[in-house]
Amino acid sequence: MMTSNKVYRVLLGSLSALLITLLFSLPVQAETIALSQFATEGLNGWAEKSFSGQTQYSLVEREGHTVLAAQSKDSASALYKKIRIDLEKTPYLNWSWLVVNHLGSINERQKAGDDYAARVYVIIDGGVFFWKTRALNYVWSSNQPTGATWPNAYTDNACMIAIESGSTHLGQWRVEKRNIRADLRQHFGEDLRYIDAIAVMTDTDNSHGQGLTYYRQLYFSSE
Repeated sequence: MMTSNKVYRVLLGSLSALLITLLFSLPVQAETIALSQFATEGLNGWAEKSFSGQTQYSLVEREGHTVLAAQSKDSASALYKKIRIDLEKTPYLNWSWLVVNHLGSINERQKAGDDYAARVYVIIDGGVFFWKTRALNYVWSSNQPTGATWPNAYTDNACMIAIESGSTHLGQWRVEKRNIRADLRQHFGEDLRYIDAIAVMTDTDNSHGQGLTYYRQLYFSSE
């Protein structure tokens, strides 16, 4: 016959086992770092860098969301945000973009065709050692196949990666996700833990064309 102490210990052990089971079965909340809280913060924290003229960046309402519109007419300027991201904690960059038109049969591997209807890129700042600056450019290519990679036409320190291509998904929101740390390791051969800035750009200065793109929901995540 069990004493009251034994009953208590049995109940306590059962309760502990149940609590451990519940704790391990609870979903783990992914860590996220928001970059584009356009509806509540506008463009606070973002700045513009002009390379040739100015792409017109503005916040607009589209399908019930506040999104970033980028309209380029023979111009090239980027909207960037300085933010240090620990890729060990949040290696995934997520974003959505909608491209209205691509830029035709330009040769994106040459300087005369180094234009993109949409690009999202991350930057590792070399500081005073400017030659150590690295950049990954995720682009909506006009004609390179999806998955293609190539050096930027102006510098080997920037790698171009075609995430979308051509006209198949024009006019549609496309949701993208990339493991930045893995991509840096693959394309630069370095295990880099931190990035220092993120930028978006719609540019048409080299091809003297026009482009219109919308961006939204940019954030880093742990998974």
